[in-house]
Amino acid sequence: MEAADRLVVRTIRHGGPWLLVLAVASVGGSILELALPYVVGRTVDALVAGGPSASPAGPVPGAFTGPVAGCALVLAGVVVCDSLQVWAAGASGASASAWLRRRLVAHVLGAGPAMTRRFPEGDLTTRLGMNAEETGRAPEAIVTGASLLVPTVGGLVALVLIDPLPAVTLVAGLALIVLVLRAFLRDTSAIVAAYQRVQGDIAARLVAALSGARTIAAAGTADAEIARVLAPLPRLRVYGMGLWRANARAGVRTGVVVPLLEVAVLVVGGLRLAGGDLTVGELYATARYAVLGAGLGSALGYVGRLARARAAAGRVGELSREPRRAYGRRELPPGPGRLEFRGVSGAGLHGVDVVIPGGAAIAVVGRSGSGKSALAALAGRLADPAEGVVLLDGVPMPDLSRTALRRAVGHAFDRPVLVGDTVGDAIGLGTPAPARASETASGRAVVAAAARAACADAFVRRLPGGYATPLAQAPMSGGERQRIGLARAFAQAARVLVLDDATSSLDTLTERRVAAALAGELRGRTRILTTHRATTAARADAVLWLEDGRLRGYDRHEALWAAHPGYRAVFRTDVPAETAAEGWA
Repeated sequence: MEAADRLVVRTIRHGGPWLLVLAVASVGGSILELALPYVVGRTVDALVAGGPSASPAGPVPGAFTGPVAGCALVLAGVVVCDSLQVWAAGASGASASAWLRRRLVAHVLGAGPAMTRRFPEGDLTTRLGMNAEETGRAPEAIVTGASLLVPTVGGLVALVLIDPLPAVTLVAGLALIVLVLRAFLRDTSAIVAAYQRVQGDIAARLVAALSGARTIAAAGTADAEIARVLAPLPRLRVYGMGLWRANARAGVRTGVVVPLLEVAVLVVGGLRLAGGDLTVGELYATARYAVLGAGLGSALGYVGRLARARAAAGRVGELSREPRRAYGRRELPPGPGRLEFRGVSGAGLHGVDVVIPGGAAIAVVGRSGSGKSALAALAGRLADPAEGVVLLDGVPMPDLSRTALRRAVGHAFDRPVLVGDTVGDAIGLGTPAPARASETASGRAVVAAAARAACADAFVRRLPGGYATPLAQAPMSGGERQRIGLARAFAQAARVLVLDDATSSLDTLTERRVAAALAGELRGRTRILTTHRATTAARADAVLWLEDGRLRGYDRHEALWAAHPGYRAVFRTDVPAETAAEGWA
């Protein structure tokens, strides 16, 4: 069994209680449809036997009430089962899709940034949205499609009991229908998979264009960008037409085979009637059972849905190949936040060996692509090294529990994404439950103190609802968003602060105030700052100088500045170290 098929089976198991209702309604409706020809045939025979020619006195009053009532009850049962089937199909599909989406979102977020490096955001969204929904429809397609076997098998058995010759004719026709359905599933699965890949490509291009909407508008290249986003449309059309042709071919084939099969069974039954081997009622039942048996041809739609579900499951299953980050169970011992990089390689770094003392302020500098952000990610275990180990206060980071690690380390980024219902929630994100801004007075105090340290408190209080202002109603500049991101990191980090170019959009005055907070109330935490500014490096206790993923130097800014022209070239400036502001020591 392929991985996609295994995922489809697991999805079926999570269709919820409505899946059982769907199965019962589908099978029950099929059984009632099987019973209907028999009941109607008996009624016809009763009518024929009790007609005017049967008795000079005419039909006996009430003789037909029983058979007619039986027909009515069976028909009512069919209607009820059909209604339940439609309702349960939607409910079970929604339940299966919800389970799959929760599982996928947890896996994607658990894998961390590695997932978005492998899959473009638009394509990832397509897999989590559209493809997960298509996979969730598998329970309805399989259960309802499988229920078609009940009238097919039952009709075949009934024909054998009535007369074997029509049954043999039906078997020959069913073999042709099965061949058509098998070819349709094979052809459709391949085309649908290609179609879904192109959909993901278009979504990825669109998301990239939307993220750069201001750049596109400023460059006046909207028409060219539209052409780029829609460039895969011809391929999408090719695959769409391929799907249409596959459906048309299979539809025509079943449309020819099914009527011919029904006619053939009816001809054989008619000959048996003429020979006196069948009654009129049995002939009617034979015709109806032939229709029910040939109803397997109506499985074409369910086979198409199953093909789409299998193709979607294949795309969804690819997300699982990126391993989810595992956490240990250890808690951190008391410590100042000492970081050790031992033989660390991977993510662009090569053989980094360095110890960062607890409570120190360390600037990480280097040209673009030198590995600054990679080292910052490793410092808070947003990524794991391919070789070597990173330790926090003597404990390897993979051994730490998620809670212990995330409470110890806070991250701030150059372009922070704000998450939460309100501004206060965005700052309190990731903090312990008692410190959430929306829950307790102490929590609000923690959030406000972090905002003051990040120079965000003043502009937040000017918002219509202050810290309770919904994020959607709080438009912010790039610098204001960075300050909220800094406040979030300040509120969360207990031992280590990692600022990945997180002050690049701040004005000089605000940067100095944030620097004062880092040197003052946040002084007890280990602070790692990736930066392009010489003044920031000069304030730090020491500088980690990276070049091409390797550690070129680890010393005070003044010492590196004086000894290495290459270090001075990193900043592309002639400003001497002596003009830098007072340090954080």
